[in-house]
Amino acid sequence: MENNEKPKKDGPGQQRPKRSFNFYWIYGIIVVMILAMGLFNFNSNLVRIDLSDYDTFLENGDVQGIVMNGDAVLVTIKKESLKKEVHKKKLAGVSTEAGGPQYSFYIGNNPQMAQKVIEQASAKKIDVRINPQNDMGKEILQWMLFIGAIVLVWMFMMRRMGGPSGPGGQIFNIGKSRAQVFEGGKSTDVNFHDVAGLEEAKEELQEIVDFLKTPKKYTDLGAKIPKGALLVGPPGTGKTLLAKAIAGEAQVPFFSLSGSDFVEMFVGVGASRVRDLFKQAKEKAPSIIFIDEIDAIGRARGRNVNMGSNDERENTLNQLLTEMDGFGTNTGVILIGATNRADVLDRALMRPGRFDRQIFVDMPDLNERIAIFKVHLKPLKMDIAVDVEFLARQTPGFSGADIANICNEAALIAARRKKTSVEKQDFLDAVDRVIGGLEKKNKIITNEEKRAIAYHEAGHATISWLVEHASPLVKVTIVPRGRSLGAAWYLPDERHLTTTEQMLDEICAAMGGRAAEDIMYGKVSTGALSDLEKVTKQATAMVTVYGLNEKIGNISFYDSSGQSEYSFGKPYSEHTARMIDEEVRNIVETQYIRAKRILSENKDKLTALATQLLEKEVIFKEDLEKIFGDRPFAREEQVVTPVKPENGNGGKAPSEAEANGGEADNTSVA
Repeated sequence: MENNEKPKKDGPGQQRPKRSFNFYWIYGIIVVMILAMGLFNFNSNLVRIDLSDYDTFLENGDVQGIVMNGDAVLVTIKKESLKKEVHKKKLAGVSTEAGGPQYSFYIGNNPQMAQKVIEQASAKKIDVRINPQNDMGKEILQWMLFIGAIVLVWMFMMRRMGGPSGPGGQIFNIGKSRAQVFEGGKSTDVNFHDVAGLEEAKEELQEIVDFLKTPKKYTDLGAKIPKGALLVGPPGTGKTLLAKAIAGEAQVPFFSLSGSDFVEMFVGVGASRVRDLFKQAKEKAPSIIFIDEIDAIGRARGRNVNMGSNDERENTLNQLLTEMDGFGTNTGVILIGATNRADVLDRALMRPGRFDRQIFVDMPDLNERIAIFKVHLKPLKMDIAVDVEFLARQTPGFSGADIANICNEAALIAARRKKTSVEKQDFLDAVDRVIGGLEKKNKIITNEEKRAIAYHEAGHATISWLVEHASPLVKVTIVPRGRSLGAAWYLPDERHLTTTEQMLDEICAAMGGRAAEDIMYGKVSTGALSDLEKVTKQATAMVTVYGLNEKIGNISFYDSSGQSEYSFGKPYSEHTARMIDEEVRNIVETQYIRAKRILSENKDKLTALATQLLEKEVIFKEDLEKIFGDRPFAREEQVVTPVKPENGNGGKAPSEAEANGGEADNTSVA
């Protein structure tokens, strides 16, 4: 194939490409050294003999002459004696036609032995020659070769350890920044069009990008560039994806690294890397620095367990605070951080002047999930009957990462079933797979245990159908999945506020499983472990966080600043703690008695539902309608329209377990 590209010539403005050091040069140097050592070994063509052999040759009259060469004696044999059998054997393969010495033996640095050899040769009237011993040049050259080889090996090792891919991990550049730089046409291939939803976050970040591109439009009005923006939100909501979009959109150098890149075991390394990072960013301004998981170095100071010790993380944070507040107003360097633990960040880092903007990236709502599904469904070969809005309604509480995982799982399931396109059922199975885990149809379960599981799940389904504010049921299964022996899927409302009645109904529905076991068998099992954990958290949140208990009153012990995380005491007295325990227990027990009452009044329907579960193993909403009739509390269909969220945390308790579109009952033995 013809190559039309011409080689680039080195010009004044062009740099010659760096050539990587080839390891095989080391082998070449070693071979050259061995050859050089062989050249200086003058006795390499002589046959080595012992002193006794020399005495024998001398007595037989075979020796013509000897040469004293330092600590070696070179022996020349007469031509007529070379025909003897003893010499033919010893000199086999050695050419003797050129004459000269054939044998050599060593006497070492022994003047007496040298004098004795000379006297014996003189007595036999043998020619003796003594060469002056002057090997200084040889020794100097040998030492130069040895030292040169050591220097070459050392340079090779240092280059390997100093390189980015060497095993030394940049041991000689340990104080340098490890940021990945996107500039000069290098991009992440992601822009804001690839980020579905998050319109408010994209709008604020787009303004920052626009400021860097056209700063004059803002500075003419006296506006100042924001020094930093902090992306805050749960995992999987798209914080890092937004940063990639910024790198793709902004035509300025973009430095990307993680908070853990500053942390090393050596003292002062983190602060040195911060200084080097901002130095590079200032040299290439306007530029953007993105630090992912900034809580690794931005945690509030003074919380170290090892009091009085030198905390390297705090030194790194101090240097970061200095650098953020040190560069000028319009230098064009913007720091963007991302974390899902904003409550543990230092207050000095969060103040205006450092992070001027805090952009909350929340879980996507219904409209945003539709947009996210459309993005991730593009590469899939789908069946035309798949309704994107239906999939979005089946996944409340799912993050963007969860939706991407569901789309991929659906494609894998369809391929496993040898389908030509991904169908609606594949997506539903993928949702079940993500929520509950893989089905374990071969798990050994006794008939008695299976009946108990069926009544447990039927109790959940019955209560959720008959109480007003419980989440509507989607399906119930007694097929083991993941760590659970049975599961019930619900479709919770996407509400921003939760009332006391709604939380009590949810607790009652969660206790329906244990109540069904108590009514049917007169005893309970360990199958309600996850139910008890959930209702305990909900009841505790009602009493201590939201002030929804009359006896405790309108008091909240929730600390949104996170300062109480490391405190040893509680923000209330022992008397109040006892009251909290009693109220939490009363809430749970009251709803448990209520669940037993509802199930006792509908025992025949509970039995019919459990029987159908034992037969089919999986039942859906339509099966409940055949047994119970229409649900007494019909709900209005949610309209897909943009909704402006209210301020606050959406009415969810910080400790409340997220529904994630369904609920899996952990029926394994505690």
